Amino acid sequence: MKKPKNRTSQIGFEDFRRLARDESLSKYERIGFPDEYREGFERQIFDDIAGKLYNLQRQQQTVLDIGPGCSDLPNMLINLCERNGHSLTLVDSEEMLRQLDDRPFLSKVTAPYPDCPELIDGLSGAVDVILCYSVLQYIVLDTAFFRFLDDSLSLLAPGGQMLIGDIPNVSKRKRFFSSEAGIRFHKDFMRTADEPVVRFNQIEHDQIDDAIVFAILGRARSAGFDAYLLPQARSLPMANRREDILIQRP
Repeated sequence: MKKPKNRTSQIGFEDFRRLARDESLSKYERIGFPDEYREGFERQIFDDIAGKLYNLQRQQQTVLDIGPGCSDLPNMLINLCERNGHSLTLVDSEEMLRQLDDRPFLSKVTAPYPDCPELIDGLSGAVDVILCYSVLQYIVLDTAFFRFLDDSLSLLAPGGQMLIGDIPNVSKRKRFFSSEAGIRFHKDFMRTADEPVVRFNQIEHDQIDDAIVFAILGRARSAGFDAYLLPQARSLPMANRREDILIQRP
């Protein structure tokens, strides 16, 4: 089966439009993952997301999903929103969004976020839940990073929450692969006797590291929001090298 580009390579909005059109790919490959990283895990992933975004458990919330893709996760969110009477807006390419069902409470915006001024203006200060999962690494490469964050924060209603989830932090990855547990994981996964190569204090171009993670926390807090760095549930496939940021408007 044809494989998508490796997620460590530079890939952006236009690349995902191409992947979404490729009928030889699975629904997980179309969003940039090998099947083994997502197949059978998405219910656990969604439960982890919903446990952090507790506003989803309330009734009649305004929800925004930035870059939902076309796997099972957005369908789980759509179904939850239907049960709880939420309004839901999905922002992604037309190629991704047309693979998701249409519902009366669901709006689809075809644009590379945050290049959607009508959406930003129309939802200003009115969104109870923003989800941006497995997307930050592409935003860092594809768009004005702090504009993405500032525009997103401007959308949050009082008490609103934003989860920037599944962040591939290269600093966290290095810490893990320098540990005994990480060395064992690498050897088992790669089926090798060689230890992983880890180099600290080295700039990694086009990668998210602790500096970017802390910059997000600092910028959100300086703008008047609470911001927290959270671990993923241990059962998730990349919990040992990825993490989440939860931002809340008081």
